This record gives sequence, C-alpha cells and structure tokens, in this order.
Amino acid sequence: MRIAFFVNSIEGETPIYTTTLLALAALGRGHDICYVTPGDFVLRPDDSLMVRALTLPGASYKKAETLHKDLQGDKTVIETIDVADIDVLFLRNDPSLDAAERPWAAQVGTMFGRLAAPRGVLVVNDPDGLAGAQNKLYFQDFPAIVRPTTLISKNIEEIRAFIDDQRKGVIVKPLQGSGGRHVFKITSPKDANLNQIFEAVSGEGYLIVQAFIPEAAEGDIRFFLMNGRPLRREGKYAAFRRVPAKGEIRSNIHANGTPQRVDITPEILAIAETVRPKLIHDGMFLVGLDIVGSKILEINVFTPGGLDNISQMYKTNFSESVIAALEEKIAMRAAYGRSVTNRELNTL
Repeated sequence: MRIAFFVNSIEGETPIYTTTLLALAALGRGHDICYVTPGDFVLRPDDSLMVRALTLPGASYKKAETLHKDLQGDKTVIETIDVADIDVLFLRNDPSLDAAERPWAAQVGTMFGRLAAPRGVLVVNDPDGLAGAQNKLYFQDFPAIVRPTTLISKNIEEIRAFIDDQRKGVIVKPLQGSGGRHVFKITSPKDANLNQIFEAVSGEGYLIVQAFIPEAAEGDIRFFLMNGRPLRREGKYAAFRRVPAKGEIRSNIHANGTPQRVDITPEILAIAETVRPKLIHDGMFLVGLDIVGSKILEINVFTPGGLDNISQMYKTNFSESVIAALEEKIAMRAAYGRSVTNRELNTL
C-alpha cells in the first residue's frame, strides 16, 4: 500500500506530530509513504493527475525522530507519481495556517482530493466533507445538546449584549483558526480590554463567542474517534486531558498545557455517540473532539493531534490501529470494486 501524507510544508513537520507517528506506523507495517505539499499537484492535458511527491526509503524506522531527520535531510527523493498509483491520500494540512500568508494553498487538499477520489484513491478525511468544515461554523451543524451557547458575529454591540447575558463570562476566538491563537476570556461587557480584543480578533473575520464553561479551568479532553467511534486499542481509549498552565485559558500543549491521563466515562461516550451520525455522513475517518464537561468545544477534522502524548502515556501504539483500519478499507475496495464509494470507505 502506498500512502501519501498531504501537509502544509515539509519544514513545518516535527517528530511529535501525529502525522509523523502515522508515517512511522505505515513504514513499520511494510507500506510505502510519501509527502505532498500544496504546490505539488499537476493536472496534465490528458487529464492525468500527478503529484511531485517527496519519498522516503522504505525502511522500518524505530523512532519518529529518525524518520523526521531523514525527512528533512538528503535521503529523500522527489518523484513524479500518477495519483492513480497512490492507494491512500491522507489530508493532514491545517488550512488556517495558510489562510493569511498564502490563501491559494488553504483549500488545495480538498480541491485535488476531490479529483483524486474518482481516480481510485481513498482520500481521508473525505474531501467533500472537509470542504464544508473550513472553519468553526461547521460545528454549528452538530446537535445543539453538545454545543455551548454560542454567538457568531462581527458586530461589537451584538457581542456586548451576548456577554451581558452570560454570568460566567465568555470565550472569544476567531471563526477561522486553530491551535489556540487569539483566544480570550471576557468576564463582562464592561471589560476594559474588550475593544482591543475585538480589534485584534475581528481583523481575521467573524468572531465566535461561547459561554464559558467553569470546568474548562481543569482543562479539556482530546478524544479521538475513528470511523465515527472511539479509537481504542488494547482496552485503552485514545484520549487525554490537557490542563492549562497557570494564568492561561488555553489548554493546547504548545501553549504549555500539561497532558494527563483521563478516564472515559459513560457521559463522554454518550457525547461521542451524539456526533457520530454526522461524522459518518461527512466521511470523517479520523477526528479529535475537544470536550469540557458535557459539551464539545471543537471538532478537529483536519489535523487532530496528540497521538504522541497519548501513545507515550498509555504505552499503546494507536497510530498502528489507524493504519490497520486503512488496510481494511483498501482490502474492501479490492473485494467490492467501485461499488464501495470513497465516502463509504472513509467510515466503514
């Protein structure tokens, strides 16, 4: 099986990224891998879709650090590959990272993923589903019972009125974005910093304002779902709690959040079950839920991260389970041919 990982840039990859762990697991199971970036697609006059892919030797690496070192070094080769010769195109880019500096690149994965699918490639997550999830507005299509009370607006007066109704304060963040960038807590519409925060965040477009959930002070839970169901291996769930640093409201690990073990309760499983039908409908193969209390703050469908922390914490190779699931899908396609659609394969 040949797996192509679509990323924002080769230079931006790190040894602890989930993408690196997935590539390591794929090589360990005997598959070929390559990396593709937004500028690497070529649609030729004969309608053949090609990629200029960065390939690694088909070695079985034992450490993600070694794989990453080779990825950044001189052991890689650029090969022009017909997309039809790729079994899986794994879309692992974050569109928000490209939105400001090179907006042309933000939607390349979904655009060319749509062209790759009818050419026989299993594209995960489904590009049609991802096209509708380019920002946090996608989250509003999920059942209201799992969503915090939310306002989406660019009008400061609307935002002030909403804040006035939320006795415990609100969280303000850009509608388009990721990684905890420009996330602020406001306790009152009279907050002296509200105008400055509004100016800083609204420059990126619409704002999303969510009622503050007190349990957020203890951090959120990143919970992985695969094929619409909790990712589980050896009796352990792929989940962990991210505890914010002192004085921080963001629990993101890169913002000095601390990863901790977490027990998955029936309540958390019920939350996951509530969002499962839409995830399956949209062809979302691998996603990360960010849960606080009985609510989901975000659903990460592009580059859900954290498998490095989770795998080390529980001494379990969850990435191998992800690659094994892709193997099953490719085997199913071989058995049933084109009668199984790309979207069906994504969540079977």
